[in-house]
Amino acid sequence: MAVRPGDPAPDFTLQDQDGESVTLSELHGKWVVLYFYPKDDTPGCTREACSFRDSHEDFADAGAAVIGVSRDDVDSHRAFAEKHRLPFTLVSDASGELRKTYGVPKTLGLLDGRVTYVIDPEGVVRHVFNSQLRASAHHDEALSAIRRATVG
Repeated sequence: MAVRPGDPAPDFTLQDQDGESVTLSELHGKWVVLYFYPKDDTPGCTREACSFRDSHEDFADAGAAVIGVSRDDVDSHRAFAEKHRLPFTLVSDASGELRKTYGVPKTLGLLDGRVTYVIDPEGVVRHVFNSQLRASAHHDEALSAIRRATVG
């Protein structure tokens, strides 16, 4: 069953590109943009990651941490982050368990899906955006959702 807006974000602990443990619940008090993508260094995934990179300051100003998730291993994430100067965290979900927990669908039953979750400072999912083809739209969707929620 897919995680939806209003649901508590399932907690996890996974290794990042530096081999450090990242635990979602330790980020309580901040907005978190958790984006699932198919594969490091492929054209669509690179566009998506670079769009988050290019908006990194906007996310930081909004008090948000960005975390990318794919099945790639730590070494692949490290190379991808270095090659494209990614200033945010990439975590390895090699088993696909986190993807399954969040209910991220496969595209055409084969390719790991591309879904972004915006999680509020209390750990509640506030926005979900699912688009395999509009990779570079994920950062706009996430930033807009945070801004809408924090206005007023």
